[in-house]
Amino acid sequence: MAVKEVVMPGLGEGVIEATVTRWLVGPGERVAEDDPLVEIATDKVDSEVVSPWNGVVKELLCEEGATVKVGAPLLRIEDGREEKEEERIAVKRVPREMLQDEKDEPKEEMKRTLHAPETGQEAAEIGKEPVGTAPARRFLSPLVRKIAQEEGISEEELALIPGSGTHGRLTKKDLFGWLARRKEHTKPEGMMASLAREKTVPAGDEDTEVIEMDRVRQLIARHMVESVRTAPHVTSFIEADVTAMVQWRERVKDAFLQREGEKLTYTPLFLEAAARVLREFPMINVSVEGTRILRKKRIHLGMATALPDGNLIVPVIRDADRKSLLGLVKEVNDLAQRARAGELKPEEIRGSTFTVTNFGTYRNLTGTPIINQPESAILGVGAILKRPAVVETPRGDAIAVRHLVILSLSYDHRIIDGALGGRFLQRLAEYLEGFDANRQI
Repeated sequence: MAVKEVVMPGLGEGVIEATVTRWLVGPGERVAEDDPLVEIATDKVDSEVVSPWNGVVKELLCEEGATVKVGAPLLRIEDGREEKEEERIAVKRVPREMLQDEKDEPKEEMKRTLHAPETGQEAAEIGKEPVGTAPARRFLSPLVRKIAQEEGISEEELALIPGSGTHGRLTKKDLFGWLARRKEHTKPEGMMASLAREKTVPAGDEDTEVIEMDRVRQLIARHMVESVRTAPHVTSFIEADVTAMVQWRERVKDAFLQREGEKLTYTPLFLEAAARVLREFPMINVSVEGTRILRKKRIHLGMATALPDGNLIVPVIRDADRKSLLGLVKEVNDLAQRARAGELKPEEIRGSTFTVTNFGTYRNLTGTPIINQPESAILGVGAILKRPAVVETPRGDAIAVRHLVILSLSYDHRIIDGALGGRFLQRLAEYLEGFDANRQI
């Protein structure tokens, strides 16, 4: 029988590794060609690795939560066919340098913890039953299992320790923290009661539900904090009269849907305007690298998209300034649909040079968006609402009902001053207000 390795596949240009989030098979399980084997994640995109042949799973070569380089082996499968000697594939353990996991951390720290002094009372009373295997429904890495064995931690105690790893996985740091804290208790039941309370509600607040962030929300949180820490944010606002654009869309949207099979929303219209004005203001389409300003020659627009689970993802429209409005409509609809279905490829959410986010979906007038690093500016589009406005007529000023929108631009004040940001917004408003109501599409 031929035993072969399934490796981490290539995931797009510039992607060198991915995280194993969940195994879908186990040793001894029979799989067919194209059956999903494991869920992996890179940045904000989740994918599956499928089996390239029929066979039986022999061994999983990495744990859930491990980060594995592209080309490194993930598991071994016996494909059920006799192999020729010259075609035999050598099976080796995953090289240590190809796995970025807790197993690679210095052994000295583990030894210090394993041999930390304890009082005789603690040694006698705490966790008399060693753990030989992982508790039901909870994965334990070999390192965590070894520490648990050495310290005599019972399965009941392990089940109560909060895990900070992927899917609540118990990490070495979680266990070390617990080992330090349990010395404050003279009896195991006191420590376990404390853990039980912490696992359900914060101390002192029994009316609060604790909800762990999922992986995507953790990534977004880190990204947002890092952006605010990196760039001094300034936000400018302007109001634009988009009556001509609204009336044009209302007039052509039904015929457009019938002819192209695509909905004509406002998003591609604002993206088109942003791309055209960025041509005129190339110093907005930049990023910072140390003391250098990197001016991007191509305009790749990020399109902030809300997902059904409440998270956010930013698919990218490349060379947006070179696309027709029809091309933008088709690409916007396609990316938005596949984003919500979780079908985007890793390369489709990378490389944006400027981002547009729409607050108007929920009738929000405006907002102060956080820059999508490493970009230097982000445009926020508020709700388009009918409001009374002063308009100039041949007979003088008059009050009329107009379709108005507030645009906000957040920018990195290290390299974009208020004058440049203000001129960009002013030109964008002028572009939208000058929309051709007789336009053909």
